[in-house]
Amino acid sequence: MGMVLPVVCALFAALSNALATVLQQRAALTVPQSSGFRPGLILDLMRRPVWVAGILAVIAAGVGQAVALATGPLSLVQPLFVLELPLALLIASLLVRQRLGAASWAAVASVVAGLGLALVAASPAGNRTHVPVDRWVPALVLCAAAVAALALAGLRRPPGRARAGCLGAATAICYALTAGLMKSSMHILDEGGLGAFLTTWQTYAFGATGVCALLLLEHAMQGGPLVASQPALTLGDAGVSLLLGVLLYEEHVRAGWWLAPQLLGVALVAAGVFALARAGAGAGAGAGSEAGAAGS
Repeated sequence: MGMVLPVVCALFAALSNALATVLQQRAALTVPQSSGFRPGLILDLMRRPVWVAGILAVIAAGVGQAVALATGPLSLVQPLFVLELPLALLIASLLVRQRLGAASWAAVASVVAGLGLALVAASPAGNRTHVPVDRWVPALVLCAAAVAALALAGLRRPPGRARAGCLGAATAICYALTAGLMKSSMHILDEGGLGAFLTTWQTYAFGATGVCALLLLEHAMQGGPLVASQPALTLGDAGVSLLLGVLLYEEHVRAGWWLAPQLLGVALVAAGVFALARAGAGAGAGAGSEAGAAGS
C-alpha cells in the first residue's frame, strides 16, 4: 500500500473539512457578532442545523485524518489539507450556483500544482510511532504560548484583517498540534488497544486542542474577511505540522538542490491560496447577506 492509504484518507479528510468550513461559515454569519472571546458562541451555533451538519463533516474528516496519520508521516498528511481551500470554494460556488471565473480556476491550478511539486520534491519519509515526553513538553509549551499570544493580539483588535489573521494563525497552530497528538494516540491504539488509548494523556490532549481549535476557528470566521484568516490558517497548519513532524517524529525531507523546487511549490501554493481567499471573500459577502436575511 505504501503511501497510497494515507494520501487517500488525507484527501477524504480535506474534502470533508472543506464541506464543514462552508457550512460552519454560513452558520457563523447567522449568530450575533461578538467583540471578545465568547464560549457561548458554540451554544448559539448548536441551534443551527447547518452548523450541526458541519460538525458531522468534521467528525468524518477526523476519522479520515486519524487513519492517515496512523499510516503516514505528519509532514505528508497535514500539507495535503492545503487543498481544503480550493475544495471549499468549489463547494461554496455549487451551493450558491455561481460559476468560478478563470482567475479562480487558475488559482486552484496553482495550489494543486504547487502542492504536488513541493511534496514530490520534499518526499517526506519516516513514521516514528513513539515520541518521548521530554520532546513533547517544550513543543506543547511553545505552541500554547504562541496560541495565547496570537489569540490575545487578535481579540484586542477590532473586527478586520488583523483580528482575523491573528485568530487564523492561532487556529492553525492548534490544528497542527492536534494532528501531532492524534498521531501519537493512534499508534497507541494500534499497539495497545482501546484500554491504552483511553488511558494515555495524548488522547485527552488532542481532544482539548481540537476543541480549542474549533472555538478559535469560529471567532476567526467572525473576526474579519476570509482573505485574512484563511491564508494564515491554511499555510500555518502545513508549516507548523511540517516542523512538528521533523522535530518530534524525526521525519525526513530532501535537502540540497531539492530545496529549489520545494520553495517554488510553496510559492505557487501561497499565491494560489491568497488568490482563492480573495475570491472566497467576495463570494462570502454575497452568501453572508443571504444568511443574514435568513437569520433575521
